[in-house]
Amino acid sequence: MLNNLGHFIYDLLIDKGFSEKTATYLNMFLLLFALLVIAFIVDFITKRVLWRFFSGIAKRTKTNFDDILINNKLPRNIAHIIPLLILIEFIPQVFSDFEYTEDIIEKILKVVAILLTLRIIKSLLNSIKDYLKTLPRYKDKPIDSYIQVFMIFAWLLGIFSIFAIVTGVSFLKFAATLGAASAVILLIFKDTILGFVASIQVSINDMVRIGDWITFEKYGADGDVTEINLATVKVQNWDKTITTIPTYALISDSFKNWRGMTESGGRRIKRSVIIKTSTIKFLTGDDVERLKSIQLVSQYLTNASSIISKHNLENSVDKSVLINGRNLTNFGVFRKYLQTYIDNHSAINKEMTLMVRQLEPTPQGIPMEIYAFSKDQRWQNYEYIMGDIFDHVLASVKYFDLEIYELAVATTD
Repeated sequence: MLNNLGHFIYDLLIDKGFSEKTATYLNMFLLLFALLVIAFIVDFITKRVLWRFFSGIAKRTKTNFDDILINNKLPRNIAHIIPLLILIEFIPQVFSDFEYTEDIIEKILKVVAILLTLRIIKSLLNSIKDYLKTLPRYKDKPIDSYIQVFMIFAWLLGIFSIFAIVTGVSFLKFAATLGAASAVILLIFKDTILGFVASIQVSINDMVRIGDWITFEKYGADGDVTEINLATVKVQNWDKTITTIPTYALISDSFKNWRGMTESGGRRIKRSVIIKTSTIKFLTGDDVERLKSIQLVSQYLTNASSIISKHNLENSVDKSVLINGRNLTNFGVFRKYLQTYIDNHSAINKEMTLMVRQLEPTPQGIPMEIYAFSKDQRWQNYEYIMGDIFDHVLASVKYFDLEIYELAVATTD
């Protein structure tokens, strides 16, 4: 069609008195303009048709995959194929009198075709990635890493093809030449290769998922994993800053993943108060009677006093000296009180380890530690629960004639 039109325009220009050279150039420009207009119109129509087609399918189907395809502009990118094919088909006729220019433009169009193919592949892969992230099964998997690997291979093939087109060397010969320089290629893409290997190992071994809370002291990371891709892992710290960690570091260095705590149903409370050693004492009968007014240890003191009195009586223990025989201590009763208090606390997970224990004495005193797990794992609520427990611990010490160690700071006038 353009060929016949070209001869008509050329003959018309010659009849109008234009020189052959001028007629040839004007003929080429007019044909090129007509071809570009046709390609533009076809591109516009194709985009509208494909957009309506995909939109109609999206409305009729329950899956959101087609909506994601539209959001990632796949129909629009596909629409460019037909105009590009028209250009490739008719460019030789437009530049039939300009072989050198024709060769250059054909190469440019082939390069554009490769870039368009890569763009379509990217839209499709991004659509697959976005769709998989909506599925609970894949939501916490490093999908970005795999998509990036596919895109890297696609871009390498595209770049090789472009170089082959521009240089006129066959693709296989060009690839063979690059194979000889594989050592240099490996050196250039070392981080990418290591990141790819790390992504596979992280996924297979289920070391890290998106949404996991990790602590990576080497990189100053302490927060939730927001993204895992081929080169980096992004962590949003608790102060809302972002830390970027090389993906390979997840398998080469040591880090802490708190997922086990999250999935366990509890968050550990492990904190102690230091009791002054000088305030620990044996309890007299009057002390025991006074402490029986504390409901959480009342029954315990009644039973324990009965057992201890029976033992001392059977063994004829001289109780004129308090240290003789078996005795209760304010420290031991306080420990029992805290154990009962924690056992009855509504925010503590009773199915996990729960104990109040005495730690090794220190120069400051004897630590009394609470080791338990809160039901609520959310940071703010966890801190509130732990604070509530130790508010009670600190306030209740004095009822057992005990004192908390406080460092005395010397002042000078």
